[in-house]
Amino acid sequence: MSFALSEEHEAFRAVVREFAEAEIAPHAARWDREHHFPVEVVARMGELGLFGLTAPERFGGSGGDLASLCVAIEEIGRVDQSMGITLEAAVGLGINPILRFGTEAQQQRWLPDLVAGRALAGFGLTEPEAGSDAGATRTRAVLEADEWVIDGAKQFITNSGSAITSCVTITARTGELPDASPEISAIIVPSGTPGFTVEPAYDKLGWHASDTHPLTFAGARVPVGNLLGERGKGFSQFLATLDDGRIAIAALAVGAIAACLEMSVRYAGERVAFGVPIGTKQGVAFQVADLHVMLESSRLLTYRAAWLRDSGRPRAEVKQAAAVAKLHATTCAVSATRVATQVFGGYGFIEDYPVARFYRDAKILEIGEGTSEVQRVLIARGLGLPVE
Repeated sequence: MSFALSEEHEAFRAVVREFAEAEIAPHAARWDREHHFPVEVVARMGELGLFGLTAPERFGGSGGDLASLCVAIEEIGRVDQSMGITLEAAVGLGINPILRFGTEAQQQRWLPDLVAGRALAGFGLTEPEAGSDAGATRTRAVLEADEWVIDGAKQFITNSGSAITSCVTITARTGELPDASPEISAIIVPSGTPGFTVEPAYDKLGWHASDTHPLTFAGARVPVGNLLGERGKGFSQFLATLDDGRIAIAALAVGAIAACLEMSVRYAGERVAFGVPIGTKQGVAFQVADLHVMLESSRLLTYRAAWLRDSGRPRAEVKQAAAVAKLHATTCAVSATRVATQVFGGYGFIEDYPVARFYRDAKILEIGEGTSEVQRVLIARGLGLPVE
């Protein structure tokens, strides 16, 4: 039994790492400080083929597997979590729903630019009063003649308001089912649609170089043909989308842990206290050893989940593995950034050191694309428990 990635995956990792260290790492601190979203780097990521890793060749992609995307997200996230989430959301939440559920016309219209990195797309699920309880969606879309008329609001939407954002796929109530529960559908809303407003960007704790906005819809009209997938299937579509997304978020967490381990090993070997490197002290060495355990366990769970997905295993098995990987890796990422900050001591609290940025960036990993609590519910249900 082998737990190693293929030679092709490792060769690809080397290419992405070289790109990340040359094109992203030298600028990450400034982008974070200035809350700057580097569109030019997104374009270069597109030229490298990162947005098209899982897309078919007919749309300009490479037709690769989820494991390849996880490798890319891990390596980008190892130097900058903001650019890591930009890639993760662009593919997992922007491209994949259109790729999996879109019509040929929708795919031909949106995917070539998204796959090439010339454009970005967002996915509007979360609302002011509907986060983990996505079924409480209040945004409504009413069919009038040949148009959907949309009213409502979304929040915390990544890649939704950049200069190159081309569209946002949203979930909305489009009617009522026989059991009186809401009929939820997914609809593609192009940027610039009258009545669709991208509100000012959030002032976030972390991910400062990522593009995140609240969105409002006031009588926004889009063609009936912008319905993504079947009417009333929006809820199941986003659940399927999140299964893959959780694996990708786990990969982003692995990147953060890897960065913490590398920074801590280097610092513990260089920083001298009481006449010796602090890494000679068990109090520090044991913490660094714990970081290694966090990295190895998180990486194994993440790529196992990706392998299950790529192997076409049953959805229930993939869902369980994705929840386990997401829960463990993101919990470890938050712990790893705290431990690394402790290893750096007072310097870890200074923004001149990247560890401080990783510390701020990590917490959201336990929240986005399904909170840790939601992952525990999914895992418990997968074990057969009737948890609500």
